[in-house]
Amino acid sequence: MLAALAALALAAPAEMEIQVDLAQAPRRLVRATLSLPAAPGPLALSYPRWIPGEHGPTGPIADLAGLRLTAAGKPLAWRRDDVDLYTIRTQVPRGASRVEVSLEMLAPPPSGDRGFSQGSSWTPQLGVLSWNQVVLVPAGAAARDVRVRARLALPPGWRWGSALLAEGERDGRVDFAPVSLEELVDSPVLVGAHLRQVPIGPAGEPSHALVVAADSEEALAVPEAFREKLSRLVAEAQALFGARHYARYRFLLTLSDHVAHFGLEHHQSSDDRAPERSLLDPEKTLAFSGLLPHEYVHSWNGKYRRPRGLATPDYQQPMKDSLLWVYEGLTTYLGEVLAARSGLRSPEEARDAAAWEAHQMEASRGRWWRPLADTATAASILYDARDEDASRRRGVDFYDEGFLLWLEADARIRERSGGTRSLDDFCRAFFGGASGPPEVRPYDLGDLVAALAAVEPLDWRGFFRERIDEVRPEPPLGGIRAAGWKLAYGPKPTPFARAEQDRHRTLDQTASLGILLAMPEGKVQDVLPGSPADRAGLPSASRLVAVNGRKFTPEVLAAALSGGGGLDLLVEDAGFFRTLRVAYSGGPRYPLLERDPSRPDLLSAIFAPRAR
Repeated sequence: MLAALAALALAAPAEMEIQVDLAQAPRRLVRATLSLPAAPGPLALSYPRWIPGEHGPTGPIADLAGLRLTAAGKPLAWRRDDVDLYTIRTQVPRGASRVEVSLEMLAPPPSGDRGFSQGSSWTPQLGVLSWNQVVLVPAGAAARDVRVRARLALPPGWRWGSALLAEGERDGRVDFAPVSLEELVDSPVLVGAHLRQVPIGPAGEPSHALVVAADSEEALAVPEAFREKLSRLVAEAQALFGARHYARYRFLLTLSDHVAHFGLEHHQSSDDRAPERSLLDPEKTLAFSGLLPHEYVHSWNGKYRRPRGLATPDYQQPMKDSLLWVYEGLTTYLGEVLAARSGLRSPEEARDAAAWEAHQMEASRGRWWRPLADTATAASILYDARDEDASRRRGVDFYDEGFLLWLEADARIRERSGGTRSLDDFCRAFFGGASGPPEVRPYDLGDLVAALAAVEPLDWRGFFRERIDEVRPEPPLGGIRAAGWKLAYGPKPTPFARAEQDRHRTLDQTASLGILLAMPEGKVQDVLPGSPADRAGLPSASRLVAVNGRKFTPEVLAAALSGGGGLDLLVEDAGFFRTLRVAYSGGPRYPLLERDPSRPDLLSAIFAPRAR
């Protein structure tokens, strides 16, 4: 027996070790040392390139610095592969069994427009450690097969939160329990001088918590009403899916005006970032009310069930994004539904959000040449596309159009079944099953179609082909109509529309003049093809200087729109000034939903709470 145990111990793979020092992180410098098992001979190490959830080759290798390799106490020469620039090659000398690596990660400053984990993540008061930024991996190794023991050194007085479990913690040093590389990269760590953890959800296991780090102690105040809504979100997700596929869950919420604002899904946590006063100002709370539900849904849709083309074994193989209209589109729909069911949005706010998404797709004029399928397949290109002329190009529309698509699917099921079945039944069957620890169950389009047909017999493949693969100049508003509502326009923005414009720092007049302005400078970010502004020849990337002879402000533009009779726009374009006459007298227009009394109100039924 002892001999057998000894043989097993010898056969067990050696662990990779990583130590991350955050002492200099407040000035955006992260240092790491790694120790990797290695045999004498050639060794190739790869820096993670394709990061799960980011839908592109976004690994920030340009921010890697200070790279040094040693073995048996001696420095090793290395060179970069001249084809795969994310791989370095070295030679391990005889007698060495491990390679030691030291490196620095140069975190980006607040300026710049890079997103996801390659964007700004650190301020003098807080930060988010994404492990993929500070690791090198033996080339070709499957992430789930590499065992890692991670340690973290915090700045004095800082605290941390993560889905990772600590084996020990002393004097600002944290020893994490060993995990696979897959789980490590999937488990960011939120750190900060101002950080608190708030338990949410039902008592017992699995545990749930909101971990908040902010640039000030004041911003950490979590209103009790918000905590209760998050607890209801957990309950409503359980009611929707019927099972959980995690051992614990942490909402990691970064509140700062100086980091990149986004959400990134993980199996047992989510990396959510919003402005500093998002829990203090009601309009800002409304603006990010859909973020946490969206990323939470990804634990089921995107992490547990994952398109086969995205379930790659390592971080170097390209991912295939063709099913992002499910991964992100269905998640957008279910996130909006759970935001309403949990109370994070009122029923009226939920309808206003649906109207806003429907209008965004109506304004996406690039649909006359590009099908929805191509926005998914080309996602890695479109995420980095510049903001100007987005309506002609068409962007990552599988989010907003995915909401409309899956609303229509839900309404179809409800109509055809006389209200006895809904998309909830599909979610329970496809994403539910037995509760347990994280796992990945890949699927393809055939699996999806079969699961939907088991809930409601319909030519689902044809349904999707018509709406996804074919060019459709008109947005898919059939779901809104089938749900008993219709897209309409009013003279004032809804509270949700105001919150969205504040969040994106834009002034949206796409429904009237056909322009989107970046604020506060008044830069013309987009001009809708065929709109009054387009017919007047307004160029994108120009700057609106004056309206009808008065210096441009949002109030001046609103007054001019209300006055009727057309507008004279003075614009500056690359140092040249000119006045353009815009023939428009329709007044301000903002999207909203109006009730259609000829149809049952399915939308209210969809948004109604389910959890008892």
